[in-house]
Amino acid sequence: MGTVAHRAGSGDDGPMPPVAEATKTSQEDPVRRWRREELQRAGYPTTYAALLSNLEEIDLHVAVELVRKGCPLETALRILL
Repeated sequence: MGTVAHRAGSGDDGPMPPVAEATKTSQEDPVRRWRREELQRAGYPTTYAALLSNLEEIDLHVAVELVRKGCPLETALRILL
C-alpha cells in the first residue's frame, strides 16, 4: 500500500486546530476545500474531513484509499493522525 503520512512528533507540534475553525468555508482556501470535499466523497464525516483537510502532512490519496478499501473510520483516523 505504500508509506502512510502521519503526524510526526509527540505533542510538540503545537495544538491541533479547533474543529469549529476547520469547518469554516466562507474564506476557506480552495485547495483545502477541495481536500475536504474529496474526503467527504470518500465517506469521512464533515467534521473529520474538515480536520484532515487542514493538516498538510496528511496524504489525501492515502486517506481516501483507506476508507475506499474498507478500513473502518476509527482505524483510518488512528493511522492518519
